[in-house]
Parts: sequence; C-alpha cells; structure tokens
Amino acid sequence: VIEPPPEGWHDTGDIVSMDAEGFVTIVGRAKRFAKVGGEMVSLAAVEALAIELWPHASSAVVAVPDLRKGEKLVLVTSKRDASRLDFLAFAKRRGLAELIVPAEILTLDKLPLLGSGKPDYPAIQALLHDRTGKPAG
Repeated sequence: VIEPPPEGWHDTGDIVSMDAEGFVTIVGRAKRFAKVGGEMVSLAAVEALAIELWPHASSAVVAVPDLRKGEKLVLVTSKRDASRLDFLAFAKRRGLAELIVPAEILTLDKLPLLGSGKPDYPAIQALLHDRTGKPAG
C-alpha cells in the first residue's frame, strides 16, 4: 500500500504558484537543474565551466522550455565574443558531453545582479521572456 505524502505534497524541487481555482503553475526551481532530453544537467556545473573558459566575464545559466528536448540551456554572459562553438570545444577538451553546452548564448554588457553580487535569476528569466515573448523556465 502506498501512503500519501505528509501534507499531501511531493517535494519535486519546483517552486510553484496556485491560483484561486487550485491550478498549479511551475514558476522556478528550488534546485538549479534542468532536464534536457531526459537527462538532468546541473546549471551550476555549466556556470563553472563558463567561468573556467571566460574567467574575467560574468556568466549565468538558465533553463528555458524547449519543444524538442523539454528544456534548453541559455548562457547569459558579459563576454563580448562568447560563442557556442568555443564553449563546445572547451567542454569536449574536458571530455564532457555536448548536453552540458548551452543551446544559446546571450551577451549583455552587464548581467542583472542581486545586492549580494550574485546573478538575479528571476530578472534573467524575465529578460529572456521579454526578448522572446515566451515564458522562460
């Protein structure tokens, strides 16, 4: 017999909102992972790779919906000439799968930051939403 979880909820790591009618919408993640093509990818690991490749640039990675793979990675960086091909070559030299390589790289003069100096992920998500007109992650 399967027991229902305490409080009636499963801890999925997602941050949700519930409307007045009881519909739940996923609005973010408590843990920074993306599910790309059925595989879990650590966004922190992708950011660490970006920092290693471009140590003098600010970089942050977010996951956005993707019709084919579920989610895709978008790297937002202050590195002016950042390219996906450079990131891919760097990852391959380290023996990493292409899955860890962002599908898209967006270059900004300055990344949105919190008062602590850390990336402001909700602001980055909003920026991507404004840029595409589609909800980001």
